[in-house]
Amino acid sequence: MVSHIHPKVSLIGAGPGDPDLLTIKGMKALQEASVVLYDALVDESMLDLAPKNALKVYVGKRAGQHSFKQEEINQLIVDYAFSHGHVVRLKGGDPFIFGRGHEEMIWAQKSGVEVSIVPGISSCYSLAELQGIPLTRRRVSESFWVLTATTREGKLSDDIALAAQSSATVVILMGMRKLGKIVNEFQTVGKNDTPVMIIQNGSRPDEKVVTATVDTIETVVEEEKIGAPAIIVVGKVISLEKLQKKVYQYQMSEN
Repeated sequence: MVSHIHPKVSLIGAGPGDPDLLTIKGMKALQEASVVLYDALVDESMLDLAPKNALKVYVGKRAGQHSFKQEEINQLIVDYAFSHGHVVRLKGGDPFIFGRGHEEMIWAQKSGVEVSIVPGISSCYSLAELQGIPLTRRRVSESFWVLTATTREGKLSDDIALAAQSSATVVILMGMRKLGKIVNEFQTVGKNDTPVMIIQNGSRPDEKVVTATVDTIETVVEEEKIGAPAIIVVGKVISLEKLQKKVYQYQMSEN
């Protein structure tokens, strides 16, 4: 019996959390999926876009919970592609920004599976933007760093110390468990009063946002019970939030 199944994989970035921030191309791919493998940070309402008879398989990774190893996910992608056809790998944010999407692409391609990439809106820039904070602004910040706080070995990334020395805006992902060490790196180079914003569950209904300084952020986080998933933004651009709110309030009063 000759199989009519054509194995293929679509690596889709689901965006920062709000399902409305999924791209149109990502939506179209989901509508044609035979199997959807989705991560922990993906809003599950997106699964409704897939056909009712499509398999929906959770392969998320969360601290303290059972999670699939990356090698297992890689193999699941390939196995489902050959058994079911079109596999949509739905990943939070953008699949190639700290998402291991490239590893999954290479594994699938080496296994003879056609792969297409659908970029997603990354939390590394969009969540600050949704708060009215530009990562770059003339005369304030000419560039920005995007870093993961934790290395494969579980240690604080050495790049944090380098970023702290720059005048750039610094965006740190997966850093809440190492907040104290991150703060210390900025204090070491005299950035004690530099503004910090932490956005938990960004773009979602349960979003929480706090702002403080390098010296005070740990206290604020404890008081407001801020946890993961969250991004940490450090830089002068955060002070623009106050100006923006003042302007907005003024415009509202004028109306």
